[in-house]
Amino acid sequence: MNPERFADTPFGRARRTAGPHGYVAYFPRPIPRSVDISPENLLRLADAEAALGRLAGAGRLLPHPHPLVRPYLRREAVASTRIEGTQASLFDVFDAEASEQPLNADVEEVVNYVRAMETGLQRLQTLPVSTRLIREMHAVILAGVRGRDRQPGEIRSTQNWIGPADATIETATFVPPPPAELGDLLTDLERFVHEEPGLPPLVQAALVHHQFETIHPFLDGNGRLGRLLIVFFLVVRDRLPEPLLYLSPYFEARRDDYYEALQGVRERGDLERWLALFLDGVRVQAADAVTRAERLTDLREGYRARVRSVTRGAANELVDLAFEQPVLNARFVETRLSVTRPAALAALRQLADAGILTEMSGGPRGQLRWRAQEVLEALAGE
Repeated sequence: MNPERFADTPFGRARRTAGPHGYVAYFPRPIPRSVDISPENLLRLADAEAALGRLAGAGRLLPHPHPLVRPYLRREAVASTRIEGTQASLFDVFDAEASEQPLNADVEEVVNYVRAMETGLQRLQTLPVSTRLIREMHAVILAGVRGRDRQPGEIRSTQNWIGPADATIETATFVPPPPAELGDLLTDLERFVHEEPGLPPLVQAALVHHQFETIHPFLDGNGRLGRLLIVFFLVVRDRLPEPLLYLSPYFEARRDDYYEALQGVRERGDLERWLALFLDGVRVQAADAVTRAERLTDLREGYRARVRSVTRGAANELVDLAFEQPVLNARFVETRLSVTRPAALAALRQLADAGILTEMSGGPRGQLRWRAQEVLEALAGE
């Protein structure tokens, strides 16, 4: 890492570690409790807050928002893991979860991301956002996948670095702080999450994500976990009633800008560029989430009306299940709706006849599957 690229800023500085085998690393400072925000970013902040407020309002008005949380979370998981190099699609994830077959490596990384979020949200009921919670979620993210041999759930005790695959610690783009620094830095991060430092919550969220990525406390999985923390922070601060905002699709579409903006804070103290990207992302993704929620709600009400007029029994319940799980098979329906296999098959075929589901073949062991194409398009469409 070239120390000449790094200025001494309120966010940290680069310096060589002690000893004969010293190397240049970045030493973050505690998160600033006050920052200057440009007039342009104050306007972005106002727009982002307004968009987030509309999303929060939509979440509170939805009679049953949880069915949207599940597919939204999977969309986030696909985008976040793509930033790290996986190739799974949203259809792949829903198909794998319905089939209960062994997962391929890419899908398993996405599913682990989902499990980590769901585990963390459940644990929030009894455990605050803390290093302990972060470690538990990290263990889930890396369970059985690439990186499983890199101390899942354990704060790193060795040095890591970021750069091309062939980079060394000397040629790395960025070298996070040495292990001895991590305890105090994570304690400060934990305090910052629970303090009221006088900064707007969205600015706090941007600082939390930047600091976590800069600390890089684990040997692998830092990016995925750091993006989860954004949602956690906004839920904890009661800025969202449900975790319906996800920024990974925005960051994934602007991957180079995302990495460069984070690095700009470290190298030059350029918080403005990072705040601009982050706040624009909140505005765009909050508006996107509202639009998708409205489209999905309209689809659901239309499907319900269509089904009520021509079917009865399990088909009515299956409409709602198709929004949680847009790829279905008879076994999944049988289990989730507590119906017999013939009743599950009958309901699936009734929805196919109504034009809501499309029958597919070619599943594991020739298993028939049905997909809710319009629901998938509403979730995954750009």
